[in-house]
Amino acid sequence: MPRKKAKEENQVGKTIRKVRREKKMSYENLANETGFAVEYLKEIESGKVRPPVGTLLQISRALEIDSGFLLRQEESKRNSRVKAYTKRTENYAYTTLTPGAENKHLKAFRVRVEAGARHDGVGYQHEGEEFVYVLSGAIEVIVGEHVNVLKQGDCLHFNSGIRHKMRNISDRPTEMLVVIYSP
Repeated sequence: MPRKKAKEENQVGKTIRKVRREKKMSYENLANETGFAVEYLKEIESGKVRPPVGTLLQISRALEIDSGFLLRQEESKRNSRVKAYTKRTENYAYTTLTPGAENKHLKAFRVRVEAGARHDGVGYQHEGEEFVYVLSGAIEVIVGEHVNVLKQGDCLHFNSGIRHKMRNISDRPTEMLVVIYSP
């Protein structure tokens, strides 16, 4: 069973590698187009790290493919009506609320961040706008150098082109509605 899990987790990385090679794009070119380090891109392709949604948006834009193509990889084996979360990192999971929106500019997700957890590694940054509504718990959203503290019922709308990070500041999982607009 662990082999199957690793294989499923690596599907997005394999897809990115395949498309990158088909387009004859080097790691250096992809790094310049996304702003990510070559080593980080190699870790994504090898399945060593699970890229967050914002990272997938940037990579898909650089590869000139629809972001839904990569996001759909995570959910293709389960019924889109099931509200199960797809694990993105050890502390962060999501479920798509807009299945079939592959060619749309607006995508919505229900996101769960574990208690006291933060997104480690690179901060998020992707062209467009983002809207966060806290369903339960409390989250700290850092946009650039500005810290926003959101509790249940609070919302935040910001320019997602500015590097941003999230951290659960409560003692229980935090659930949010996150809507991303990408031009």
